This record gives sequence, structure tokens and C-alpha cells, in this order.
Amino acid sequence: MKLASEGNIIIYPLIIAWFFSAGAGYIYRVDYIYIIIVFLTVLLVFCLNFFRDPIRIIPKQDNLILSPADGKIIKIEDIIDSKSGEKLKLISIFLSVFNVHANRMPIDGKFNSVDYVKGQFLAAFDHKASDHNERVEISIETKFGLIKVKQIAGLVARRILCYAEKGKKMSAGDRLGFIRFGSRTDIILPARINLSIELNQKVFGGETILGVYE
Repeated sequence: MKLASEGNIIIYPLIIAWFFSAGAGYIYRVDYIYIIIVFLTVLLVFCLNFFRDPIRIIPKQDNLILSPADGKIIKIEDIIDSKSGEKLKLISIFLSVFNVHANRMPIDGKFNSVDYVKGQFLAAFDHKASDHNERVEISIETKFGLIKVKQIAGLVARRILCYAEKGKKMSAGDRLGFIRFGSRTDIILPARINLSIELNQKVFGGETILGVYE
């Protein structure tokens, strides 16, 4: 299993600390050092699992909206845009600490805006998190109209990495960013897209089809 490069800053120091502790344990044979070794082993295994980066097979049809994240669908709602009055569809995906945390482009598009918003750190499964938590809001111009993706920090997640830049383009399935530890990803779509997912369904970033434009 390939590991995400976003985890290098955490995994490499852990490996160094583990070898240092193991060496100290071998030389000094002190009980508390073994406790440290066990703790570091558990933490390292957790991080190796968290930062796994599986290869994804991206569907090639150009009228599909792909999931921007791994996780579970915790909200599907029809909403009204407060500025334009346009009808939209909101889909919220909860990422637990056991999910892959890379975010992916849901469709080919050009970035219209990328805005960082300071906020709270409510639990990511709390629906208030969409509007109150620290987040990055990404607006994407597509042939189906504007689509918005929100990378939302959670109670544990305190670091959002976003690779989108205003005016640049990405293709469906490309790496859009990464959120370290538990988090939430929302996607807001035009109402005319026919959804093919349901509440509580598990989805996989870049592979699961959220909907079809017809």
C-alpha cells in the first residue's frame, strides 16, 4: 500500500523515535522505555493506516460527478443559494480517522475561487460544522455549472491542505487536497444532477459516482 506524502512529516519522526527507543530499551532495559516503545508502535501503526493512499480507478464518462472523499454520506439535502436563489443539492461526507483522507476532484473543471474561512472545531459529524468550522471553500467552473467543494476541519483535524489555485484546472480524480485526521467534505451541486447515492452509504474518493448529469 502506497503512503500519502502528506504523512511524511509525522511518520518519519515516529520511525526515528521508535528506533531510538528500541535501541535505548536494548541497552538500558528499563521498564518505562518498553512502555514508550509500545506507545510509539501503536501510534505508528495508526498513522501508517491513516496515511495510506490506495490507487483509484477513475470512471471515464464525462457526465459523472465523483465523490470528492472517502467516508459515509451523512446528509443529502436540497438547498437554495442565498445569493442567486438557485436550487442546489448538498451532500455531506463524514471521514472518520479510519478513512483515507485525500480529497479528489469530483469532475473536470477550473477553479473559480479558493477561500479559507476561519472557524470552530466542532465534531465533523455535527451538521453545524459545515457553516461554523474552519474550512476551505472551493468553487469549480464545470460544463454543468458551478460546483462547490468544502474541506471542513473536525474536532481532531486541525490541518487542511488544499492544492486548488484560482484560475487553474484539474481533471476528475486528481488530488484536490488532504485533511489530517477526522473531518468532513461537503459538495454542492446543481439541482438538475440526478443523484445515485443514498444516506449512510459508504463512498470512495474518485471512484464512487455521486450523480449523473442528464
